[in-house]
Amino acid sequence: MAHSMLIITRQSPWSGPSAREALDIALAGGAFELPLGLLFLDDGVFQLVPEQHATRLQQKDLTANLQALPMYGVDSLFAAKRSLNERGLDGAELSLPVELLDDLDVSALINRYDHVITL
Repeated sequence: MAHSMLIITRQSPWSGPSAREALDIALAGGAFELPLGLLFLDDGVFQLVPEQHATRLQQKDLTANLQALPMYGVDSLFAAKRSLNERGLDGAELSLPVELLDDLDVSALINRYDHVITL
């Protein structure tokens, strides 16, 4: 039986390659039907902001990768409420439907997976 994996993405989409790498791992795992979840934490919640203008920062837009997650079977998407609140983001206005978690729920989520990767 395949081990489950949680990918925690903590970097904003414009701060370097970590955000893209987290999405690439999630898409690859989904393609191989690996049971996995994706948690947006800290500045990683900025990846969920709609209508980003990545080209202004000479970065690639991650929107297409994010929208592809469900097509690859990556349906377990989570975001930390505290991270959203600290950054002034509204959970109802995100580009993807995610389950919003408080701090205790985040801890329980991490404990639920066999492997955890943080980028």
